[in-house]
Amino acid sequence: MMMRSSSKDMKRLNHLIGETEAVYHEMAVRFGLSDSAVRILYTICDYDDGTYCPLQIICRRTGISKQTINSAMRKLEDADIVYLTASGSKNKTVYLTEKGKSLASSTALRMIEIENHILDSWSKEDVEKYLELTERFLIALREQSKGLIETDGKNEKDREGGGSDDSVICYK
Repeated sequence: MMMRSSSKDMKRLNHLIGETEAVYHEMAVRFGLSDSAVRILYTICDYDDGTYCPLQIICRRTGISKQTINSAMRKLEDADIVYLTASGSKNKTVYLTEKGKSLASSTALRMIEIENHILDSWSKEDVEKYLELTERFLIALREQSKGLIETDGKNEKDREGGGSDDSVICYK
């Protein structure tokens, strides 16, 4: 069977995505935080008034595995950066402590300011086109990936984190 490699455009896109992720990683390193901690703080800052966020939203928007979110959340709790409260029978909400608000202000909010500055420097048309094309790619990727055949022996429940580890706090 002949293997087909990525097209020139797809290679460029993958390179750009990887390099962008590397810049975000470098920012996290400069802040002295893990990538997952920064992404959690970022997601909280980007939600509603920037002081809290439902845990489900954090899990969904970061794309980080439930186990990694769980581990990072415990470290943030131990450092008095966040605290969790029950919101319903199975849901939890993550709140920034005063220390967390200060940390978020000097980390995640600075990242958001940089991103906003970049988009503000683009024309409105360029921003709209960038967002439109990115969304179209995501929708098509999501739709076309539904047809993939599993080859690793895992079942649907295991892949979605619904296996036997009920201690993961991202559960609904």
